[in-house]
Amino acid sequence: MTTGFFGDMSPATFKGAEAGPFDFAHYNPDEQIMGKPMKDHLRFALAYWHSLAWEGGDPFGGPTFDRPWFPHGTMERAKLKADVAFELFDLLGQPYFCWHDADIRPEGDSFAQSLRNFEEIIDYFEEKLEHRNLGLLWGTANMFSHRRWMSGASTNPDPDVFAYSAATVKTCMDATHRLNGENYVLWGGREGYETLLNTDMSRELDHMGRFLNMVVEYKHKIGFKGTILVEPKPQEPSKHQYDYDAATCYGFLQKYGLEKEVKLNLEQGHAILAGHSFEHEIATAAALGVLGSIDMNRNDYQSGWDTDQFPNSVPEVALAYYHILKAGGLGTGGTNFDAKLRRQSLDPQDLVAAHVGAMDVCARGLKAAVALIEDGGLDDALTARYAGWDTPAAQAMLNSDFDAIFADVVAQDAGPKPKSGRQEILENLVNKFV
Repeated sequence: MTTGFFGDMSPATFKGAEAGPFDFAHYNPDEQIMGKPMKDHLRFALAYWHSLAWEGGDPFGGPTFDRPWFPHGTMERAKLKADVAFELFDLLGQPYFCWHDADIRPEGDSFAQSLRNFEEIIDYFEEKLEHRNLGLLWGTANMFSHRRWMSGASTNPDPDVFAYSAATVKTCMDATHRLNGENYVLWGGREGYETLLNTDMSRELDHMGRFLNMVVEYKHKIGFKGTILVEPKPQEPSKHQYDYDAATCYGFLQKYGLEKEVKLNLEQGHAILAGHSFEHEIATAAALGVLGSIDMNRNDYQSGWDTDQFPNSVPEVALAYYHILKAGGLGTGGTNFDAKLRRQSLDPQDLVAAHVGAMDVCARGLKAAVALIEDGGLDDALTARYAGWDTPAAQAMLNSDFDAIFADVVAQDAGPKPKSGRQEILENLVNKFV
């Protein structure tokens, strides 16, 4: 028996050129791509928070969505939300979903009551997953919405909040492990500062580093085989967040001895806020050995904040998957749609159409990325550009010193001759495939 929230909609299927707004024109989950099904490259996940918990507000206006489980204050409504969530999962057929604890259970009057609510919903999830080919990509804790987190979680100046944060993450890791989740994510949220006038940055970073070490220690204690992920974001809600971007996170992981234990969950919208492209963040994480998973969305380029829109640019998505494929794929990670409807998109059908379109965009981007790899033009250009470094003389120079290098340069008749980077030619090459 269904809730009736989505009316008489049928599950989305691949129909190619004949597809309407609720079927796939490009995402064919079983199509073989580079030796494995498309679904195993993309590993789609649906974000419980934006799809089911978000009410349609913005900084200048309140909720616009009419959902029968709002306000999110009782277990009855939490279970109704779960019923609708799994109906949505059935319609889309994606292999994974993701949640924060606060998305799926109502807040209790005490930690113990919130935990009872949480565990009851996890029981409910377990029942629903039993007969579905659906998995948990990752779980995480919302440690940013409630006022207790206004000064951070692990970085809070109040040790009682640190303790509350540790207890919260423990329960979420336990639930993720119980549901056979493939990753566990920590998103800093408010792990940062509004002003340095009241911030001891050194102490806060040390506390954050110790907290993340506790997470890793607990992972091994309970036998969780998934990957621990940290999600970079430069600002909003904090003025400056300690997990600013991929490079900053890697420096943090190195300082606290975690670079072999923790990887990154990268989001397109966060990359833009940091002044980067998505492919930059992916390539950086891949080069440093910490590429874990991605949140696929986009920002409005005319707005200076995190608008979390569904992806619709095949060229941007193609370059993201190009670097993912070159790095060997996403491993235990996946493509999570951390995206929300526009507040004027009121109908339940809009939620289905938004995900269908995003999945199609990713499928097109993946195929374009594969075509670029098979063409080999970008690889050939890189090989040619760095060919000088493959000579015995160049390799010997790296094991030399300044005095020897100086002597070689002085002995030369002329200096180096600049060579074209061929950027426009390479951009044109990419455009042949997207």
